Amino acid sequence: QIGARRFCVDKPFTVVEKPWGEEVWISFTKNYCFKRIFIKKGHRTSLQYHEEKEETNYIASGVALFYIERKDGTQSGFYELKSGQFVHLKPGDKHRFEALEDLTLFEASSPQVHDVVRIEDDFNRKGTSDL
Repeated sequence: QIGARRFCVDKPFTVVEKPWGEEVWISFTKNYCFKRIFIKKGHRTSLQYHEEKEETNYIASGVALFYIERKDGTQSGFYELKSGQFVHLKPGDKHRFEALEDLTLFEASSPQVHDVVRIEDDFNRKGTSDL
């Protein structure tokens, strides 16, 4: 049950409350970041992109309506993602997760955690990330 506790062997996790749920930063180093992200049913993240950050999101539980608009123009639209599916995002890819059910995903990314450019936000947060 060690994984259920909110601590690592040498330090506590960082929990970042969001208006749509929370992020738990499981590991954050100069090379990468690994998070557990929870989005409450009926809520969604900002429509956003990253200038430098690259990430992979794995759906652990729940169902998401996922919007993607690839920077290179190869893909755009809405996709339903379920447990066991994942998406890889490169810098400049516009994206948003909407929780059709309570949603838990795991994100592995490059370490630029503050690199968020918001395009639309249901909670009137503007511009770049404040965490």
